[in-house]
Amino acid sequence: MSVIIPDEILYATKMTEAELKQEIAVMLFQKKKPGLGKFAGMNRILFKHLLASRKIPAYEYDIKDYEHDIKTLRELGRL
Repeated sequence: MSVIIPDEILYATKMTEAELKQEIAVMLFQKKKPGLGKFAGMNRILFKHLLASRKIPAYEYDIKDYEHDIKTLRELGRL
C-alpha cells in the first residue's frame, strides 16, 4: 500500500518526508506495532537509537522477565 502525503502537510508541519516517516514509525511503535524502523528508512539499531533519544524503551521488561533472570542467575550461582 502506498500513502501519499501532500507537500502542504510537510510544509505545515515543517518536517521533511523522512522526519514525518520517523514520527509515524515512533507513534505506531508506541501502539505496540513492531518492526517499523524499515518504514522510517532506518535499520533496527538506528531505530532503537531514535527511540532512546526520546526516552522510549525499545522493549518491555516486565516482572516475568525479571523473575526469569533471577532464576537463571541463581542457577548459575551468581546470586
